[in-house]
Amino acid sequence: MAKVNHTLVTQFFLTAFTQHPEWGPPLFLAFLSFYLITLLGNAGMILLIHQDHRLHTPMYFFLSQLSFVDICYSSVIVPQMLAVLREHGLAISQARCAAQFFLFTFFASIDCYLLAIMAYDRYVAVCQPLLYVTIMTQKARLGLVAGAYVAGFSSAFIRTVSAFTLSFCGDGEIDFIFCDLPPLLKLTCGDSYTQEVVIIVFAIFVMPACVVVILVSYLLIIMAIMRIPSAGGRAKTFSTCASHLTAVALFFGTLIFMYLRDNSGQSSEGDRVVSVLYTVVTPMLNPLIYSLRNKEVKEAVMKSLSRSKVSRSL
Repeated sequence: MAKVNHTLVTQFFLTAFTQHPEWGPPLFLAFLSFYLITLLGNAGMILLIHQDHRLHTPMYFFLSQLSFVDICYSSVIVPQMLAVLREHGLAISQARCAAQFFLFTFFASIDCYLLAIMAYDRYVAVCQPLLYVTIMTQKARLGLVAGAYVAGFSSAFIRTVSAFTLSFCGDGEIDFIFCDLPPLLKLTCGDSYTQEVVIIVFAIFVMPACVVVILVSYLLIIMAIMRIPSAGGRAKTFSTCASHLTAVALFFGTLIFMYLRDNSGQSSEGDRVVSVLYTVVTPMLNPLIYSLRNKEVKEAVMKSLSRSKVSRSL
């Protein structure tokens, strides 16, 4: 067989959205606005939970961790995305691409684990209310969050090493908003079967496993709610889970569309739009979802605003 010469890639070129230069300024302003709202909203949620003693409960402890991870998760992607739009494309080294892929995978995995933990927390609160305090102790909460970080680091490290021991050929152009796995795999040359299997196996331990935990938790929650005799009691109990369900649907819905399907085709505008949803829009919406649909958070916000007005008048 004739040997084919391949040009090995030493750097990558991010070119998403640059095919339409006229989109650059409005997209730049939109993504910058979304990012600032993400930072302010999630930082405000963390501060609110820290200041209001009524929110010092396991559910809000996990929510504060989710807000922190969302800040980190968005910060890994959006500043570079803004640079791509400003410069009409961006060249990055393979090492920088690997670092971004690792950090994105790390924080995205933690996000998945935290949403699963929050589903388990709601299951205990609804289905085993008398044991809630003894199950969700401070030690248990810290252990669950620490486990999420350790598992997220392990998964991200192994997937990054597996991905970046591959050989990349061609022009190195990534028609995407960041160094993500599907567009990177399209640039591989040579035998990548073993690495791809490792990557897929560890993906299964994160996203589908978390989805199973969430589905089982909410199946048991729904069964418990249906046993409540009064309609008002059922509605009140389910309302405590509504915010979390909304966040889960947004985050996992977009991730499943991107990663649990055939990615053999070329990147499309639809892929880029979906990637914007889970990297930019979802972290921005989470604090709004939990504040608008949660009575305790709304009361804490009103209390905080009242204190601010009083302090300004003094």
